[in-house]
Amino acid sequence: MTHAPAALPRLDGAPPTHTPGRDGTPPTHVPGPNGAPPIEVRGLTMRYGARVVMHDLTFDVQRGEVFVIMGGSGSGKSTLLKHLIGLKAPSEGTILIDGDDFGAADTEARKRVLRRMGVLYQNGALWGGLTLSENVALPLTEFTMLGADAIEDVVELKLALVGLHGFGHFYPAAISGGMRKRAALARAIALDPEVLFFDEPSSGLDPVSASRLDDLILEIKASFGTTIVVVTHDLASIDRIADRALFLDIEQKTMTALGSPAALRDHPPNDAVHRFLTRSSEGVT
Repeated sequence: MTHAPAALPRLDGAPPTHTPGRDGTPPTHVPGPNGAPPIEVRGLTMRYGARVVMHDLTFDVQRGEVFVIMGGSGSGKSTLLKHLIGLKAPSEGTILIDGDDFGAADTEARKRVLRRMGVLYQNGALWGGLTLSENVALPLTEFTMLGADAIEDVVELKLALVGLHGFGHFYPAAISGGMRKRAALARAIALDPEVLFFDEPSSGLDPVSASRLDDLILEIKASFGTTIVVVTHDLASIDRIADRALFLDIEQKTMTALGSPAALRDHPPNDAVHRFLTRSSEGVT
C-alpha cells in the first residue's frame, strides 16, 4: 500500500492542503470560486484537417484528483492535452476552466488562466543553454514581481522538492533523463499552479526513475491539493497514481470508459479496455 507523503509548506504561507493517499478513500473535491470543477469538457471533437482524431468527448476533472488520460498509441492522448492547455482550439465543443469558456476568453483572461497551470512536457523542454536554476527561475522572472534573492530562495526550494538540491548549477545535458524530468517538474511547479499537466512523464525513464516521478506526483497532490492531469499508457503508473482514468478508443474514435483503474480492470465495459488494462490479446470473457 502506498501512503501519501507528509505535507509540504506552501510558498504563500497558507497551510498545506491534504488529499487522501492511495488507500482506497476518494479524493477531496473542493469546489472552485463558482462551485465548478476546474476542468469541464463538453462535446469536444478534435481534428487534424479533415481527419477526426476523437469526437464527442464529455467529462469533468475534479479538483484535487489525479486524472489519467489513457489509450493506445495514436489515440489522441497528447492531442487532448494540447486542447486542455489551450495549444489547440476545439473543432467542436467547449472546454470550461472553473466554469468559464477557455476558448472564448480574451487574451488577458487566457493569460490569467494559463498562469494557474503548470505543464511537464514529454521531453522536459528545458532550455539547454540555461542551468537548472535558471530554467526554474524563468517563469518566476517573467510572471512575478519577486526580487532576485526571493527568486533564488524559491528556486532552491523547488529543486529540493524534486530531489535536486545542489544541482542548480548543472546544465540539462550534464544530468540523466530522470533528473531532467524532475528539473522540468520543478519549473512546472515554480508558480504553485492549481492544475498540473504531465505528458507521458515516464517516457524514456528506467523503472526506478519512473517510480520516483510517481512519488513526486502523489507528494504534490497530497501536500498542495493540486489537480493533476496525466497522459500515459504506463499501466504500473496508472494503477499507482490515478483516482480516475479516461480511455480513448482509437477504433471508435471516442471515449469508451471513465472510472477508477481497478473498477475498469475488474469490470471492463468493452474488449478494448480489457485488452489495454490487462495487456491481453483476448476479449472480455
